[in-house]
Amino acid sequence: MTDLLTVSPELSANHAWFFDLDGTLAEIKPHPDQVEIPDAVLQLLHRLAMQNGGALALISGRSMVELDALTTPFRFPLAGVHGAERRDIHGQTHIVTLPQTLKRDVYSQLSAALENLPGAELESKNMAFALHYRQAPQHEATLLMLAKRITARWPQLALQPGKCVLEIKPRGTDKGEAIAAFMQEAPFAGRIPLFVGDDLTDEAGFAAVNRAGGMSIKVGCGETLATWRLASVPDVWRWLKQIHYPQQKQKSASDRRDGYESFSRSI
Repeated sequence: MTDLLTVSPELSANHAWFFDLDGTLAEIKPHPDQVEIPDAVLQLLHRLAMQNGGALALISGRSMVELDALTTPFRFPLAGVHGAERRDIHGQTHIVTLPQTLKRDVYSQLSAALENLPGAELESKNMAFALHYRQAPQHEATLLMLAKRITARWPQLALQPGKCVLEIKPRGTDKGEAIAAFMQEAPFAGRIPLFVGDDLTDEAGFAAVNRAGGMSIKVGCGETLATWRLASVPDVWRWLKQIHYPQQKQKSASDRRDGYESFSRSI
């Protein structure tokens, strides 16, 4: 259950900030290509990064190419495809690769199967594949069986369920590992990690942050390992506007009187 708070958690200037994108910084849309982050929210992220020495990264199932397109004109550190690809603050990339023959065979099998599942979509992410069924929820069980069959045949791959999507990705990669890797590097090292996410794919990130004594925040309802909760994407946007450090307590108290109590804590 959750216990409503009348005061949002006090944050210091020593956090390392990690954000999921879809369902966290941006509203989920019927098709991934329709998603966008409001310019005002991008400005808030940029300001937060500058206030914390650049220690802010996006951790997403999307590719880094998509993440860059959605956050233009800014260029944040990124972990894409659930950590299978990562770019650090210096622009150096760390990418997990799979054999070309494996990728070709998996894509061929998935494509053939989806020809008989109208409304379901296959997204290839180079080293991973996503089976989308938001427009065809009746195919969920069939797609799950298909994904399990693929990962059983190729043990290098693992299944990652999400909201109306089944991801087939390199085994051993997840958002928790990506956050842990960032936390070994400047400017994240030595800071307190904070991760905001909304989906099953974010639970590994919540677990990693919890182990590090950080702050994990779930957006929306549902069981979670996160220790805090925000109700919706607009609540995330409002919270980003309300983040204040200790020297700004007086204005923070005034904002709370104006009705900005959107946090709850999991207990």
